[in-house]
Amino acid sequence: MKPTILAATLAALLMLGGTPPLAQTPPAADTAPVTKASTAAPNASDLLFEQPQMKNVPPGTKLTYGYIRRSGISKGPFGPPMDDTIKLGIEPGKSADARDIRVEMFSGANRFPAGPFEDMPGNPVMTLFLEHHLMDMARVLSANPRYIKNAIRKGLRDNATVTPTTIDYKGRTVSAWRIETQPFLEDRMKDRMRGMENIRYTFVTSDAVPGELVSIEAQSKNAEGGELLQESLTYDPNAG
Repeated sequence: MKPTILAATLAALLMLGGTPPLAQTPPAADTAPVTKASTAAPNASDLLFEQPQMKNVPPGTKLTYGYIRRSGISKGPFGPPMDDTIKLGIEPGKSADARDIRVEMFSGANRFPAGPFEDMPGNPVMTLFLEHHLMDMARVLSANPRYIKNAIRKGLRDNATVTPTTIDYKGRTVSAWRIETQPFLEDRMKDRMRGMENIRYTFVTSDAVPGELVSIEAQSKNAEGGELLQESLTYDPNAG
């Protein structure tokens, strides 16, 4: 896949201008949160999608991310529990900070076609996770996927907290950023969310980690604390 195609995908996911369309159907101690309005913290969307995250990944490296999905909604509309991996094979790109990237998205019967990506400065696994999540959410909620996409985009733009934190990476403590948003709490369509309007998206990034992405989590619980959805992606530094 050419970089312009992925760039268009990223722009569609997190485009900063315009008005969202109507739905067709409905690891360490943190300090005090710092909102994107503060000059002490980067913008959430810029931090996640505009940085050359692959610049610290040597060609010949394979990055492995563990993927887990669980759901407690009756009859399991998200499907059976899933525990799999997404693997990225890294080769030199045309520029110093970019890489050519091969993707193995899940395995066996879960296999999902993705990539390859050419001359990519950013880490495509973030978009791969979100695109897969959006498809499932749209199906489960009988909703317009563009509406969900725009709500997440707006949440990261206007209502995200960016918190400095630390993580343990290969036995040492390194600096990281924690980004959180709950984009549907005040959404005008929240009554159609099947109780999932409280879904929280949490991203952890660190420039000390290859590819910079440490983890992504999408989590929603009902009023009794029961799990409606637990979906996560976590970098595995010990996998080859």
